[in-house]
Amino acid sequence: MEAAADLRDSTSLSLKFKFNPKLGIDNPVLSLAEDQDSSDPWNLKRPRFCLLSKEEGKSFGFHLQQQLGRAGHVVCRVEPGTSAQRQGLREGDWILAVNNNVVEREDYMVVIHHIRASGPRVLLTVLAQQVHDVVRAQQDNDTHLCPTLGSGVRPRLCHVVKDEGGFGFSITHGAKGPFWLVLSAGGAAERAGVPPGARLLEVNGVSVEKFTHSQLSRKLWQSGEKVTLLVAGPEVEEQCRRLGMPLAAPLAEGWALPAKPRCLHLEKGPRGFGFLLREEKGPDGRLGQFLWEVDPGLPAEKAGMKDGDRLVAVAGESVEGLRHEETVSRIRAQGTCVSLIVIDPEADRFFSMVRLSPLLFLESIETPATPLVETEDLPVEDTALCPGPVGSRQCFLYPGPGGGYGFRLSCVASGLCLFISQVTPGGSAARAGLQMGDVILEVNGYPVNGDNDLERLQQLPEAEPPLCLKLAARSQQGVEAWISPGSGEDWIPTSELL
Repeated sequence: MEAAADLRDSTSLSLKFKFNPKLGIDNPVLSLAEDQDSSDPWNLKRPRFCLLSKEEGKSFGFHLQQQLGRAGHVVCRVEPGTSAQRQGLREGDWILAVNNNVVEREDYMVVIHHIRASGPRVLLTVLAQQVHDVVRAQQDNDTHLCPTLGSGVRPRLCHVVKDEGGFGFSITHGAKGPFWLVLSAGGAAERAGVPPGARLLEVNGVSVEKFTHSQLSRKLWQSGEKVTLLVAGPEVEEQCRRLGMPLAAPLAEGWALPAKPRCLHLEKGPRGFGFLLREEKGPDGRLGQFLWEVDPGLPAEKAGMKDGDRLVAVAGESVEGLRHEETVSRIRAQGTCVSLIVIDPEADRFFSMVRLSPLLFLESIETPATPLVETEDLPVEDTALCPGPVGSRQCFLYPGPGGGYGFRLSCVASGLCLFISQVTPGGSAARAGLQMGDVILEVNGYPVNGDNDLERLQQLPEAEPPLCLKLAARSQQGVEAWISPGSGEDWIPTSELL
């Protein structure tokens, strides 16, 4: 039996079997080829990095599948001819991280949130399925397989404005990239946060790694009085080299950026929110949702909304690519308290130029709350799985900042049994102690025991908080039986094209 993995170096990986006398079976063991450097602790489990990009209105080209009943997020399909295929993403790959966010044990919807919030470029850290299974079998389940950059060790996006001394840097000479910057003491570049000895990666969103010296000089001259540089200091370069990680723009932190996204919190008044949402093309020609007719003195203006703002997210969830009707529905679903992330026209032009999502540069963003009820029918023949939860408890939930409670319901046998299928980490449900597999017995004092309960549950987000749930826990065996009935395979309710 063999398994192959791209380890981004000359090493190779093989599987051997070792007899385990206690179990009476052969256990797979990872072994190093003769040419492999055993002193590198990442040699056995170093993942691959896939830097994906997408054009306006297109996707990255892969499907991410939800796996209920087990941790992890697996690519279930890669579309031919897409960025995902060109960058080496494969069916069966486990996604360990999105940009610098480790997602191995995160909720499925949180992973979707990270990918969508990344905008036109995203860096995925992945591990082939056969390698993942073997490495995980040899390690404690609490061990992270994913390398990440240390705190504060990230590429920088720096906006430099010329002064009397120019941009305040010179470029190391060479016929072709890569290039490094030599800073003038106290110059514009240093004040903009460019670190000493920085490697120059991009100018105004365009990679200069393969530029000639004359092409780079021309690009900088065309920038005029201001330029935005993506740079990596020596420490970042070294750490990325050691981990085999690319110096990717989605990893960057912003320094002295000319514009930032704004988070607006609106509470509906007697005359409404006081703004109009319109679908139109922005300054760069991209179709989007724009805010107009902001009424003086009403909640929208008081929250800081301005005419011409582009709507970026609702309750922390990106609205990129959504139709107008879908965006309106998301806003209305928040009820009387709405959280919006917006950018003004200047910020819109800036983030379009650097080809990065403004959501990557929020100073703080709350974990998105999944809808209260987003049900899926679980086709289970044996309804005897439903009875039998032992003991019960009550939980009181209050809606989060986005209006949601942070859990998802699924039903067995066409609604005869309802259970918790997802819990958003850090959300209201998680704080109240809800766990995946919990059976819903009562909601606000009403028993849950029939098909009509689904319609009633869909209306609960409008009910006055707190939400009172009576729950019964299931054993792990019961949860697994529910989720993987009969076939021996995980029940997978949905997949997302990303």
